[in-house]
Amino acid sequence: DVQLQASGGGLVQSGGSLRLSCRISGFTFDDYAIGWFRQAPGKEREGVSCFSATAGSATYAESVKGRFTISGDNAKNTVYLQLSSLKPEDTAVYYCAAGVPRGCDRTWLWGQGTLVTVSS
Repeated sequence: DVQLQASGGGLVQSGGSLRLSCRISGFTFDDYAIGWFRQAPGKEREGVSCFSATAGSATYAESVKGRFTISGDNAKNTVYLQLSSLKPEDTAVYYCAAGVPRGCDRTWLWGQGTLVTVSS
């Protein structure tokens, strides 16, 4: 059974940090890229970051470059998104998704969301 389980969201003050986790079941992130997406209230979903072991790449949206870091732990089969220097505009439901081996342009599996709220 393939599954993604996202966790780690919460309420944090502006400037604070959180670490989101995406636990993978049924496959490994060596096989497929894992991406993080977010959707703020009243806005469209946007891509935040993508980690591809096949391509050896980690990509970020311009709005989070230098503040967010994506990484993977093979032993735990988990992909993390470290959120630092958080801003109120980072408030959103964050989702992880599995993409194709070399990127997150096309996705085929989504986890449930985890809410990040940044207070000013």
